[in-house]
Amino acid sequence: MTDDAALAAALARVAGVPRLLVALDFDGVLAPIVNVPSAARPLPASAAALTGLAALPSTTVALVSGRGLDDLRAVSGFGPPLVLVGSHGGEFSDAADGFLDDEQRRRRADLLAELETLIDGEPGVALERKPAGAAVHVRNAAPDVADRVLAAVRTGPAVAPGIDAIEGKAVIDLAVVEVSKGSAIDVLRARTGADAVIFAGDDVTDETGFARLGDGDVGIKVGEGPTRAGFRVADPAAVSDVLGLLRDARA
Repeated sequence: MTDDAALAAALARVAGVPRLLVALDFDGVLAPIVNVPSAARPLPASAAALTGLAALPSTTVALVSGRGLDDLRAVSGFGPPLVLVGSHGGEFSDAADGFLDDEQRRRRADLLAELETLIDGEPGVALERKPAGAAVHVRNAAPDVADRVLAAVRTGPAVAPGIDAIEGKAVIDLAVVEVSKGSAIDVLRARTGADAVIFAGDDVTDETGFARLGDGDVGIKVGEGPTRAGFRVADPAAVSDVLGLLRDARA
């Protein structure tokens, strides 16, 4: 249970708005960070709280992740009525597939080929292919390998024309479309007509989401690090407590 009285009061306040949007990152928020990304799963208490929230009237629950949409669907186990937003806002589960045009598809193919060559033979480095691009993961690499690979990505593919690069914890995401979690929250707010938004995230990529929140919204940073969020909790277990409080208050 969170002992932050100010956060508890903010949750109680937004729980009473007519239309509520609850948006959350997945890794490090609903699911603990793990070395094998495909092994990540939401904490049971958080999953139960989100399911309960999504069943309430005028309440929209969305996962907003850097993972590709299919990957997010597989590891989270969620489907409708939850909205899944993948690729940092590049994919929405309630939108049609095929969002890249011919030029963007060509650029993505070139990007993948360049990244495959760049990381070839680098121990502990993984390439995650995504519908709008790819991500280079170095979490399992030795520090010198990670530094070398990230530097090569930053000065090579990340600065190529038409590439949007987003750096997170031990990962660089590269997309052939301009995307951000902040723009995804704007889209979700407009679609739902939300009177208030709650957004929780742990990574530097989530700061674009916190930046889009206004008066009456609630931003929750999970873990350490500088943030624009108004509140902070320690870890995904604390997020479970927050979601339980919110579900009970809104119900």
